[in-house]
Amino acid sequence: MKILGISLGTKNGNNDTMCRVALEEAKEMGCDIEFIHLFDWNIKPCTGCVACSRALVMGKGMVCSQKDDFAALYEKMTDSDGILVVDPIFESGGTGMFHNLMDRMGPGHDTGLMLGCQAKMMEQGKEPLPMKYFKQRAISFLGIGGSDWAVRTETDHAMLAMSTGWKVVDNDYFSWSKDVLMQDDKVARVKEIGRNLVEAAKDIAERNLMIMDPENDKLDYFKGHKGACPHCHGNNFYIHPDTNEAECELCGLKGELVMMDGALRLKFDPAILHHAHDILSGKALHGQDIFENEGRLMNLFKDETFKARKAHYTAVCEPTPSPSK
Repeated sequence: MKILGISLGTKNGNNDTMCRVALEEAKEMGCDIEFIHLFDWNIKPCTGCVACSRALVMGKGMVCSQKDDFAALYEKMTDSDGILVVDPIFESGGTGMFHNLMDRMGPGHDTGLMLGCQAKMMEQGKEPLPMKYFKQRAISFLGIGGSDWAVRTETDHAMLAMSTGWKVVDNDYFSWSKDVLMQDDKVARVKEIGRNLVEAAKDIAERNLMIMDPENDKLDYFKGHKGACPHCHGNNFYIHPDTNEAECELCGLKGELVMMDGALRLKFDPAILHHAHDILSGKALHGQDIFENEGRLMNLFKDETFKARKAHYTAVCEPTPSPSK
């Protein structure tokens, strides 16, 4: 059993320390542990070139135009049974580096697209993707902030697990936590997060649970605060203008926010559950959308009207070069 901790804070700062607190708990429970301070690694931002999604829908495997440490990091993550990500809170949400990680994990590592790619590769007689990429695993998140600006943190963080479909165990954040190491209740909570992660990872391993198993979407390992969305426990919603329709910003389910047992909850039609972004059925629908849109765009590249419009606007101005190059 291996638990991987990833910290995105300053070297040996609060995030590193709290990550190690949870890892120590995992070690005491008999797990192998590994710690990564992500700023020691070269993780470039996604350029939006869509090479990854095109390669998957065409059955060419996992491709990325960026040459950095992300592929090695993904191997570390998929060699682990449980993952803890600890991230500072910047302007109410996840850091820029976290968003780099989230974006790079996007289409190119979406298990729905990967399963489609796997089928195409096997049909073509190619060596398939490693099965460890389809193994279910547990993941937890912790945000640490110096004030009370934090309300997007949980949604930002959980987005990382959406592409992979990994099971979120805890998704928490601490406000007013510059001195978190001296706040015993918060240290105790981090230890609990470590224990919860190990217990979930062990159960998943004992079941030998894979992303595509029929029982996978029915299993819930969440141990954190129950959110207003009964499906993903999200608390951030988009209210569609001039309507009473609320859309969960995390799983995408739509419904109405109503009072239930003294608290607001998202009430949605169970018939739309298969559209949820974090389960395989929803991923399949999204994958089909990507496949159709990529095909439409590739055909547009051959269209003379499209090429003329593109050339016209490209000629309007040149980009200002970087002063440091």
